[in-house]
Amino acid sequence: MIRGWMLPLLLAAAGALGAAGQFADGRTVAGAVVLLVLVGFAVVNSPLVFPASVGAEEARRRSAADGRPVIYWRPGCRYCRRLRFALGRDARRAHWVDIWRDPAAAAAVRAIADGNETVPTVVLPDGRARVNPEVDWVRERL
Repeated sequence: MIRGWMLPLLLAAAGALGAAGQFADGRTVAGAVVLLVLVGFAVVNSPLVFPASVGAEEARRRSAADGRPVIYWRPGCRYCRRLRFALGRDARRAHWVDIWRDPAAAAAVRAIADGNETVPTVVLPDGRARVNPEVDWVRERL
């Protein structure tokens, strides 16, 4: 849980420090811009932009029941973020599993990706999997 929030917290802290320096020099507009930009980056890199994560076992159970794919991801991953934003509202139709919160999920990804924790990894209900798939491929399966 804490690992997923490290980058956003560091970005927010850097924004606060940078803005404080600008404010101390009397440059309020520059300080506000620095703060807004870095807090914006913090939000985009946080677990908040992804649908609520479930555990690997729960995601597999739900996928078998409703036919939706399971997407393994981790906070701070630019490829996961790219997939998430490209899917838009359709992203909520998949089951998202944070591999940093669930060791079983990380093990599942390693089994698929030749021992690496490469994400995003998408697993379909029939067991077929793709590592870092194209957005259109994922959208077709949603």
